[in-house]
Amino acid sequence: MKTHKTHNFSRRNFLKTSILASGGMLVGFNLLTACTKEAVMPVDIESLNFNDFNAFIKISDEGYVTIFSPNPEIGQGVKTSMPMIIAEELDVEWSKVNVVQGALDTKNFKRQVAGGSQSIRFGWDALRQTGATTKQMLVNAAAAKWKVEANTCKALKGIITNANGDKLSYGDVVKEAAVLEVPENVKLKEVKDYTIIGQEIVNVDIDKIITGKPLFGLDYKAEGMLIASVLRPPAFGQKLISFNDSKSKSVAGVTDVIKFGDKIAVLATSTWAAMKGKKALTVSWKDENLETTEDHNKILNKILDGSKFDTKREDGNIKKGFANADKVIEKTYHSPFLPHNCLEPMNFYANVTAEKVHLVGPIQTPQWTTNRVAKLLDRKPKEIHCEMTRMGGGFGRRLYGDFALEAAEISSLAKKPVKVVFSREDDMTAGTYRPAIKYRIKASIKDGKVTGYYLKEAAINGNMYGLIPNFFPAGCIPNYKVDASNYKSNITTGAWRAPYTNFLAFAEQSFFDELASEMNIDTIQLRLDLLQNVKGTKDKQIQYSGQRMEDTIKLVREKANWGNTKEGVFQGFSAYYSHNTHVAEIADIVLKDGFPILKKVTVAVDCGVVVNPTGARNQVEGGVLDGIGHAMYADFSFENGKPSSKNFDTYKLIRMQETPKVEVHFVENELSPTGLGEPGLPPAGGAVANAINAALGKRIYSQPFVNELKKKTVLG
Repeated sequence: MKTHKTHNFSRRNFLKTSILASGGMLVGFNLLTACTKEAVMPVDIESLNFNDFNAFIKISDEGYVTIFSPNPEIGQGVKTSMPMIIAEELDVEWSKVNVVQGALDTKNFKRQVAGGSQSIRFGWDALRQTGATTKQMLVNAAAAKWKVEANTCKALKGIITNANGDKLSYGDVVKEAAVLEVPENVKLKEVKDYTIIGQEIVNVDIDKIITGKPLFGLDYKAEGMLIASVLRPPAFGQKLISFNDSKSKSVAGVTDVIKFGDKIAVLATSTWAAMKGKKALTVSWKDENLETTEDHNKILNKILDGSKFDTKREDGNIKKGFANADKVIEKTYHSPFLPHNCLEPMNFYANVTAEKVHLVGPIQTPQWTTNRVAKLLDRKPKEIHCEMTRMGGGFGRRLYGDFALEAAEISSLAKKPVKVVFSREDDMTAGTYRPAIKYRIKASIKDGKVTGYYLKEAAINGNMYGLIPNFFPAGCIPNYKVDASNYKSNITTGAWRAPYTNFLAFAEQSFFDELASEMNIDTIQLRLDLLQNVKGTKDKQIQYSGQRMEDTIKLVREKANWGNTKEGVFQGFSAYYSHNTHVAEIADIVLKDGFPILKKVTVAVDCGVVVNPTGARNQVEGGVLDGIGHAMYADFSFENGKPSSKNFDTYKLIRMQETPKVEVHFVENELSPTGLGEPGLPPAGGAVANAINAALGKRIYSQPFVNELKKKTVLG
């Protein structure tokens, strides 16, 4: 397997330093040059504002290190793994590192977002550079104190030693180091020398999480804060006509009822009172354009049958490939809308005053949300201060910030600090769903080879974007085409963990399994044969690696004992590249009373250097279970604009007793790390569907699988 050497980096003025009032040193670092060139570092540690892809190091006189993490933490583990990278190059003991969540700083930093599984990938070089440069400055300060050459000194675990055996801690030289010139051409460690990266490190928030300490948006409290429960139109396509709030205002604890747009906010001194007051409202709605899932299905089928598409990629001559084929196979796949169902429902705090707007809460896009709040309230962005709490799940839902805008508008109207809190019913019915999608895939076979591949996408509101049309099997098949079209609906949709690929992978990997069966070839071998065609490609649009995917597939084949399992064990294979990471999965199923029981999923992942194996496994295991659960059980539809489910009594998520064992293996190499929050999910549905076919001889073409299997519980 290919590896690469760790390179040295040089960046003039990469770091800015300043003396803290407490006597420590503060070091800021730039990720992807996200920090403006001459940003002045603030010195009051309590008022520091940080932005995405930037963090700061504070070193105390005692040698302890505080790392301020600006990236929103949504459970993907960056609040642990990013500081690990800095600490590695800084050569400080992890036990002496304290990690603190930073706030948004729109003055000194350009962008911030938690999405796309990109934080570690984008931050890798700059985070290492930060730690290494800081260490060199400390060594230089110690050398100056001893009046020796810096290259005769070395640092290890926060202690600097010279050739005579003299020792100084980082805390002993922090003040002197802070005023030194920032060095260039600082050497970075080789992978073989890592002592923190690659170690099993516990989540830095774990103690607070398991003991119920305040961390999340729902935990946040402020003096004089009111809770707002918002009544929104119960159906998409409805408008507010009138309402009567007399009964609501009689509820103990309710302080006000405010209309804004087609919504009504009930303000109260407690969450219970606010929600009770909302239920007491008497409201009249006007129906304008109410949509139904049955109509959506007809519309999407009509799109697939039509000819109006946007071509996303085209290689060769697809018509010629099909015309000359020995055999042509075509299948259609369907997925429903899905809500995000974060464990922590949407919530956000806002306090709008004449002087400033204070925002606090769980948000994946703090800067974009802040800018929209500024526009909504006709305020300058610099008047808005946004703090981020830890999030009880995001999965793309917290990219959109509609709940933050609601909080800001209500606070502005009420002239009081307000926290908007969604109930589970609000959370499931307020919108921004995974869009319903249909895929039609057609392939041609000639002389035992796949010669043509035509993928058509029909979706609600949007289509696949970016480089997705260039994922496997692009570059592997001579005649290849991807077309997409959509229907504009008033049902709001958005990114949902691994957007589009979360279902596309199931469709394509199920199709390739069926294709292999038609060709009478091992399904894994078919993938390996096709991957040979993309190796060495110069097509810059194709960013997956044929060799890395092959290595990943071979690893999972070995670890899952593919084709050599015990009698009665049926296996299904799936492999997919997304978010710059290669993943392959094999599902093991047994039958009980004729129904499939998923016992195990073996996963192989190539994400480059694994920064924190504990966090990495958690992400992959969670992604696999999320993918399985939603593919098997999740169903969501609309009747006259109203969602079919409001809570988990009618919307099924995978239960603990239904989860299989997930065994994760990582391809070992020294390549720069890529993301893990999403890539484990897309292949999961295909692996399970293919295993079900191996067991039952039944192909599945739509989600949730239970609808086709005619049984509500099939895992265990």
